[in-house]
Amino acid sequence: MDNAGWHAQRRAERDSYRYFSRRHRGSDGQYVPEVVVGPLPSGQYTTQSPPELAPRPSNVSDSATHRVGLAQLPPAERARAQRIPQMDPVLQFMVGPLLRYDTVDMNGVWHGAALIVTADAGSFYDPVPVLTYQWDPEEPARTPNGSTLSTFSKYDLSPHPADPHATALLTWEESKTKATSIDQTQRVVGQEIYVYSGRGGTFTFWRFPIRIQLGYNELCIKYSINGGMQLSFHVPTIQQNMRWATYSCNGFSAGVNPDDFRGPGFRSGYDPMWVDLLQQHSQQPFHVLVGGGDQLYCDSLTREPEMQDWVHSQNTAAKLSCPLTPEITECIDRFLFNHYCASFRHGAFARANSSIPMLNMCDDHDLIDGFGSYPDDLQSCPIFQAIGARGYFFFLLFQCFINPYYDGLSDRPGEHPFKSLVLGFQGPFVGLPSHSFLAPLGPNVQILMLDCRAERKKDTVCSQAQYKKIFDYITQLPSGVEHLIVQLGIPIAYPRLVFLETALESKLNPLIALGRTRNFGLGGLVNKFNSDAELLDDLVRVRLNCVDRSLEVCLRTITGRQLAHKKERNTFIQELQGIAKMKRLRITFLSGDVHCAAVGVLKTLAGGKNTPEVPPSVDFRYMINVVTSAIVNTPPPVGVITMVSSLATKMHKTLHYAQTDETMMPIFTHDPDGTSRVKNKYIMGRRNWCAVRWDNRTGEMIFDLRVEKEKGLGTSVGYEVKVPPPQWAPGR
Repeated sequence: MDNAGWHAQRRAERDSYRYFSRRHRGSDGQYVPEVVVGPLPSGQYTTQSPPELAPRPSNVSDSATHRVGLAQLPPAERARAQRIPQMDPVLQFMVGPLLRYDTVDMNGVWHGAALIVTADAGSFYDPVPVLTYQWDPEEPARTPNGSTLSTFSKYDLSPHPADPHATALLTWEESKTKATSIDQTQRVVGQEIYVYSGRGGTFTFWRFPIRIQLGYNELCIKYSINGGMQLSFHVPTIQQNMRWATYSCNGFSAGVNPDDFRGPGFRSGYDPMWVDLLQQHSQQPFHVLVGGGDQLYCDSLTREPEMQDWVHSQNTAAKLSCPLTPEITECIDRFLFNHYCASFRHGAFARANSSIPMLNMCDDHDLIDGFGSYPDDLQSCPIFQAIGARGYFFFLLFQCFINPYYDGLSDRPGEHPFKSLVLGFQGPFVGLPSHSFLAPLGPNVQILMLDCRAERKKDTVCSQAQYKKIFDYITQLPSGVEHLIVQLGIPIAYPRLVFLETALESKLNPLIALGRTRNFGLGGLVNKFNSDAELLDDLVRVRLNCVDRSLEVCLRTITGRQLAHKKERNTFIQELQGIAKMKRLRITFLSGDVHCAAVGVLKTLAGGKNTPEVPPSVDFRYMINVVTSAIVNTPPPVGVITMVSSLATKMHKTLHYAQTDETMMPIFTHDPDGTSRVKNKYIMGRRNWCAVRWDNRTGEMIFDLRVEKEKGLGTSVGYEVKVPPPQWAPGR
């Protein structure tokens, strides 16, 4: 699926056969797993002891003043200020705490939740876990770079924050004022929503609903579990449009060496851009963290020993009919549970999950590479269907804090714990209905997290019934909403090259035949599941002359490889245009997936060369597609970026029949180091994430694409795109 380069592809193929050859059974007769993690030390949130501090990077302030302040305290207060609270009763964590944002209701009450997973053997549940959260409603409004800006500033942040929790200390100012602050305190008993049973015992998922009455000040919400270490997050004022961050592709493709992206002082190539995001959060706190797909990569399930015979079978018919044995069933759940625990408690990503409430949507890698885009016979075979069904279940559990078998399958008011849920219809291969979310990001902004996986088939992204329900929800948005953000896993306005798809799909293509033999370095042209052309999830990939690696092309787009996807995409856009016009609603698309930063534009087609364009502010068809990808994964090779950029200048007539033009926005006029860009101003092939805010003076939404300045160093440069508010009269 991902085009990480020829060398990475070759390395991934070698690794695949290495996992096949080294599998073995232990003394108990069971296979030894590739991925397994143990519980954390009792009473701790972290896998490691407090990290030894390395020299600080230039973007992190020095803490000498803080240390001097502590030294001036009396002994008892000095010890208290640095003591890490212990939980009572003790809980043994597997992962967490994680935070999730749900909605703000009509009464101005913020709704969200926290989630922890605990190892039953090392935990005490008498009484059951309790989350305590508190805030000061009279806390003054924060100003940028102020001393009360964010509790993140009290972390003694080294360049490699392996874990945030173990290094939290009270600042000198807080230690003096804590006793006199007037806080409101709430205590919530944990809900046992699921128990995973594996080789290491049983593990309990605890969910804690959080309700906060918003006021006229931004609030720092401090929380702890069973009296343990205090963490915090931020909520907006009742009249404020939220500040939020968004990202995608939080993992590395097969064959990519993470250490290639680990700058000096960092412990992992995963951390640099997350440290950059957290540094921005420390300067002006984000209220929501939007995961736009591929929050983790589950493709390495195919490395597990129980999966090897199925993965490496050369007989397609045998692969499709291979039974789902109890051993493989256990393997799938074991991998997903352990992989989620390892990924969501690791490094700077773990800090973000515990300090910025999440709002997530899945894409293919959250399940497995390309899920939903394979032929029906493969998707419906016993093993592949189990992969999708359990992958989707664990996505809902870990990323959305939902157990559909505990919470039910009704989104009628009052019948589901998460009010932003929009249930679709039964997915053909996941055994559950789609779970989309429509949530407010303030009085004037809403975000639609559209589930494009649960109902997905090779020739369909979402069912017509799901679209109708989504459109009905949008038309009922409050009249004060001016901006709707539509999050889609894959870009909807992005360069594409359909003729390559057609060529690669041809049964007469000799490259595909050679790819099936795995000779001449062409194995990457076919997928590992059914040896069809590697076009999954709307990927166009061709490798020609691979001996000298002279050409490599990779393109993705939601338009798909078939006319059915193109028609579905165009209909979707036109329906949204009609709603935008009727409700005076500015619609903006948000996407990831392609490992590049870019901005696509849909707008009213000008009548001729001498006809002026409709100004964006009064153009209901003006919709940009902000593409931010990837925060961790490697960018595509230079040749790919060059090819995609050359296509960005081409005219796309796909929607001319609907008076809609499609183009790309040349926002990258310079590189992050300040060097002017002469040719490629449309596509940025560097790791990135996006900060989003509302300009309360102009009513514009500002998308700030934060692009990695230098690989692995943990600093970024911003490229802003401003989206005007709607200024046309509502009506049909």
